[in-house]
Amino acid sequence: MLKPVGRLLAASVLVAGAAACAPGADGGRPGGRAPSEVSTEVAKAGQVTLTVWDQEVQGGQRAQIERLNAGFQAKYPNVRIHRVARSFSDLQKTLRLALSGGDPPDVVQANQGYASMGQFVKAGMLLPLTPYDRVYGWRKRYPKALTDLNSVSPDGRSIGTGDLYGVSLNGEIVGIYVNREKLARLGIGPPRTWAEFERALAAAKGKGELPVVFGNLEKLPAMQTYGVIQDQLAGKDPVRSLIFGTGGKWTDGPNVQAARTLADWAERGYFNKDANAVKWDDTPVDFAKGQGVFMIGGNWWAADLQKKMGAKAGFMAPPPAQAGAPPTTMGGESLPFSITSKSRHPDVAAAYIDYITSPQAMDVSVETGNLPALAAPSKRPEGALTKDVAAAWAELSKGDGITPYIDYATPGLADTLGGPLQELIAGRTTPEKALEAAQRDYEEFLKGK
Repeated sequence: MLKPVGRLLAASVLVAGAAACAPGADGGRPGGRAPSEVSTEVAKAGQVTLTVWDQEVQGGQRAQIERLNAGFQAKYPNVRIHRVARSFSDLQKTLRLALSGGDPPDVVQANQGYASMGQFVKAGMLLPLTPYDRVYGWRKRYPKALTDLNSVSPDGRSIGTGDLYGVSLNGEIVGIYVNREKLARLGIGPPRTWAEFERALAAAKGKGELPVVFGNLEKLPAMQTYGVIQDQLAGKDPVRSLIFGTGGKWTDGPNVQAARTLADWAERGYFNKDANAVKWDDTPVDFAKGQGVFMIGGNWWAADLQKKMGAKAGFMAPPPAQAGAPPTTMGGESLPFSITSKSRHPDVAAAYIDYITSPQAMDVSVETGNLPALAAPSKRPEGALTKDVAAAWAELSKGDGITPYIDYATPGLADTLGGPLQELIAGRTTPEKALEAAQRDYEEFLKGK
């Protein structure tokens, strides 16, 4: 599984930009510390309270991090983990303020891309992990494509180069959840092509069912849904080039057509009417209660849905244009765990990150219904839904089918595209105007690189 994942991501991650300084070139930078200066003797660190901010709030994610935290504290009784759990949206809103304060957390989950990790690196808020990598060997453990996603140049302007600033635990893909029971009752077979999927949406609507349950209060869900459509209409290579600034425009025909499709789905009633007022995290709750035949979302919801829905819930990669062709969808790896530059216990923080991303942690990931970033050494999924997720991940990896999240493209795209897409769903703007706003932001960002 790992080698194909490395290939598919490597092609999309290595972006154009100025080469970063060699690690350790500046002796005054934290990255210049020699391995002999890094202590791995956590038990000798004295009594330590390690403050960790994470967004592992879904049931399976929460169970995973709680088990790993408990295991680390059992191994090192001198360490107490003070965990602060926030939803993804809340974490994005509060993390910058926390990092700029006088008493920031020791470990945080900083989202990849220019808007978060790139900005935090530029501001000197995160610690380069190069000296710890020399000791713990994260770059050797993970495929280069995955460590590239968590690497940033010192000026924060280039992703995929420079020092490592975080390590991720789980893999991520955005796919289509299916209510199998409803499909069977409606007489609709699992769609094998994108055209069949769109016909299934129309058939579900025609028979009085809500085709897609959807919450878009935070704007990001619309970007993910748009991205899934975009992958099918534009193709993986043009999408990769666009996201990483090596070619294409947001106003290109297939990208506009993807926005038009999103608008058409909304106009035809394929989404719930209050979509822009529904919280993202409420979407899987509503799906589990029986709303919607389909739900577009990430594998991070699978563990909870498996518990609530059992065999009624299924998961699939978005079906390709041609039956049997390799599928394509967005994904990568989960938010990495990073060390803040003001941490009072960076050595303990590094040991913690190593523990929660170890091979044994990958087993815990599987046991709690998650998708590990690396192959788990001994555990395999047992539930029907998590087996579906693992199969989709393997299929996408084999076919080099994972594209990056589109909000990686610029620091402000979540607003400059997310906002217009919200307006598009509400019928208050056009596909052309929505994509023109994204293109203006894109061009301005590329000029400053």
